[in-house]
Amino acid sequence: MLKVLVVDDEPGIRSGIKRILKSYSVGFPFMEEDFYFDIIEASTGEDAIETINKQSIDIVLLDNKLPGIEGVEVLEYINKKKFDISVMIITSYASLDLAVKSTRNGAYNFVPKPFTPDELKSAIENITKHLYLKRMTNQMNDDDKQIKFQFLSVLSHELKSPIDSVEGYIKMMHDKEAGNNVDDYLGIIDRSLARLQGMRHLINDLLNLTKIESGEKAREISDVDLTEILKFSKDTHEPLAEQKKVKIYLDSPEHLYISADRQEIEIVFNNLISNAIKYNIEEGYVNISIKDSGRNAIVTIEDTGIGMSMEDIAKLFHDFVRIKNIKTRSIVGTGLGLSIVKKIIELYKGKIDVSSTPGKGSIFTITIPK
Repeated sequence: MLKVLVVDDEPGIRSGIKRILKSYSVGFPFMEEDFYFDIIEASTGEDAIETINKQSIDIVLLDNKLPGIEGVEVLEYINKKKFDISVMIITSYASLDLAVKSTRNGAYNFVPKPFTPDELKSAIENITKHLYLKRMTNQMNDDDKQIKFQFLSVLSHELKSPIDSVEGYIKMMHDKEAGNNVDDYLGIIDRSLARLQGMRHLINDLLNLTKIESGEKAREISDVDLTEILKFSKDTHEPLAEQKKVKIYLDSPEHLYISADRQEIEIVFNNLISNAIKYNIEEGYVNISIKDSGRNAIVTIEDTGIGMSMEDIAKLFHDFVRIKNIKTRSIVGTGLGLSIVKKIIELYKGKIDVSSTPGKGSIFTITIPK
């Protein structure tokens, strides 16, 4: 049961929300019980703060315009006290600008008045999932594998969104909504393929992560040639590089053998080379080198990409973390690739180091005992 505090000075809005959510529930396929909602009401910002201080609240539906202190001040109070509460703004269309600013200041989302029951239910479903995922992320810090697997199950469930999109595109083509000319559907086909590719990346990353975390992956250790694997990975990514007009250069000895699982090493190289291309500038380059230092093999992958700050580097190898800024928002990723790379390198008692300069590029250096 999640406690929802509805803060609005209009009794009709409060009673309407309570009526809509009274028997509504949100659930995930793998969970035995759904989330139901216990609705608590407040007509002023002062009453809302008093309620939040007295009892544990999960979700706040917060009106912008309130008598006394305004909704934005209640939001600021929640942020200042660092309550584990997800806030959604209830706003009139005339106040959408303020609602958008509120989301930048910590509110999860906003729902405009007047809203239909379905619109409210959809908004509640989204904020409930957001709250659940946020809490699961925090609990993952305790290294509870069961919680982590449950979190992965939630992400797998979220594959439903791209599936729905692709299904919608296919229906548009089936019903010939753009006419009978096949060329008129090329944009829809491209969007469908992009969605499917994103799903494939997510599924592969989830499978790799769960196998590594659970220790269930059957490892086949043998003498593998790093030079040969890197050449193979380079060739695999040439089409992607050509699309961005990125040149890939490889400097390596004829052979360099280490004792390892070939599939694991391929995952490492594929992730790093793919990132070096995706986050590169057009007509940039990727320099790959392999050196034999005696006891270790040292692989360096350098790019001329967008680079990262020290703050970004510090969180780079965490699960489900993606560097988000204006330069990366159009780049598809799962936030798992580098986390998987680090986990694999650590299986070999190796290490991975990163140096980067924003706007100039990044250098990833892997050291693996032979």
